[in-house]
Amino acid sequence: MNKKVKKGFEMAVFTLPSIVLVCIMMYIPFILSGYYSLTEWNGISKSAKFVGLANFKTLFTSGGDFLPALGFTTKYTICFVIFSNVIALALAVMLTKKFKGANFLRGVFFIPYIMSMTIVGFVWKFIFTNGFQKLYEMTGWNFWNYSWLGDSKLVFFSVVLVGVWQSLGFYIVLYIAGLQAVPKDVLEAAVVDGANSRQSFFKVTLPLLGPSFTTCIFMSLTNGLKVFDIILALTKGGPGTASNSVTLQIYKEAFTNNNYGLGSAESIIYFLFVLVITQLVLKGFSRKEVEI
Repeated sequence: MNKKVKKGFEMAVFTLPSIVLVCIMMYIPFILSGYYSLTEWNGISKSAKFVGLANFKTLFTSGGDFLPALGFTTKYTICFVIFSNVIALALAVMLTKKFKGANFLRGVFFIPYIMSMTIVGFVWKFIFTNGFQKLYEMTGWNFWNYSWLGDSKLVFFSVVLVGVWQSLGFYIVLYIAGLQAVPKDVLEAAVVDGANSRQSFFKVTLPLLGPSFTTCIFMSLTNGLKVFDIILALTKGGPGTASNSVTLQIYKEAFTNNNYGLGSAESIIYFLFVLVITQLVLKGFSRKEVEI
């Protein structure tokens, strides 16, 4: 056996298990979801009734919970992307300054990210109910007495707050890495040319943070679109369906209502929606990146 054949054989041996696992865990379930989206099936019976595109028609004509959930998820994602990136960038700029306790603060901001989203949800649920009630008793401020999880108008802001707080540390780390990679000689040249600190940041540093922006925007976009566990722990989609995300709606339809056909149709539609949005955003930000 010559070296090329031996090398090819070794690559096949080491990559085949990964390919098999990926197919079993991702591609086969996706194909099955496409099939079940064309059927009426409760997940228990041995056979599924073929109904064609009836499930897709139901999603857009029956006035169900899917479209409102899609609207909530879209609004949540927009707010999540904006606030998480703006706050993370501001904190990253602050934490790149040399001052005592900077490394400690980096760790403090990163700790929530390594915690389980379910645990974070339950902790904040306790804060919104018992914690804010204690603050109201101590201060008498009506701000603390609002029903942050029980009011359909306030629950959206509560979910966004928790989502941004939990993930902030991850984006701070990415922005810090990007800021530290900006060439010092470029910044020094800007100062020599008469640029003040504000002009140097917005005209030089920000454009050179293009790769970091692309990564953070893409990651925050995907994390916002797939929000599930934090809503399940905080509100379970309530009050009513005011905080019902698409992923939670798919879960409810398939595993609570035992309507796997309609749940699969929702997952296929949402997959296409996410695919289009992420590709457009990724291409848009990639074109604006500045090469050093």
